[in-house]
Amino acid sequence: MNKCKIAVLVSGGGTNLQALIDAEKSGIIKSGKIELVISNKENAYALERATKADIKTAVVKKTTQEEFEAKIIALLEENNIQLIVLAGFMCILSENFTSRYPKKIINVHPSLIPSFCGAGFYGLKVHEAALGYGVKVTGATVHFVNEIPDGGEIIMQKAVYIKDGDTPEILQKRVMEEAEWKILPEAVEFVSNNTVTTEE
Repeated sequence: MNKCKIAVLVSGGGTNLQALIDAEKSGIIKSGKIELVISNKENAYALERATKADIKTAVVKKTTQEEFEAKIIALLEENNIQLIVLAGFMCILSENFTSRYPKKIINVHPSLIPSFCGAGFYGLKVHEAALGYGVKVTGATVHFVNEIPDGGEIIMQKAVYIKDGDTPEILQKRVMEEAEWKILPEAVEFVSNNTVTTEE
């Protein structure tokens, strides 16, 4: 069976990347294969995770937006990548980039979109906002990426209940464990399967 070739774009520790690597090993992701991990930071621990799993890595440092994206596009094309997964990738991609890959870029966001999303909402800031607002339920969303930050069509969501005594750090960890690490691999399998089926 042909497998959908996946690139994962990362900036940090790579916990979501690890969830994807584990999901591929355990057979949750069976229609896709992670072929490439690209980081904008050379010291990102995610690169070590990729190397341990025998996945090709590349570092593309941010210069001008245009040059940065051109280098990423060149790597994607060289490796025949069919699906791009943003897993803790801390760079906004321009419309020029996203419009090249309609419904081929997916991202995981640590809230239930449309709450606490868009420009400026990333990392702990999302959880701080959720707690500050006093919501009782948060969660994670996997969505397609377009030119609007967190504005693409939703693929999957999973709710996580807020508990008394939650801090942004505790909530961040629980949202990762209960939501992000579950729905990101499932969404990657879903989109990979669709990609492979439509291209057969």
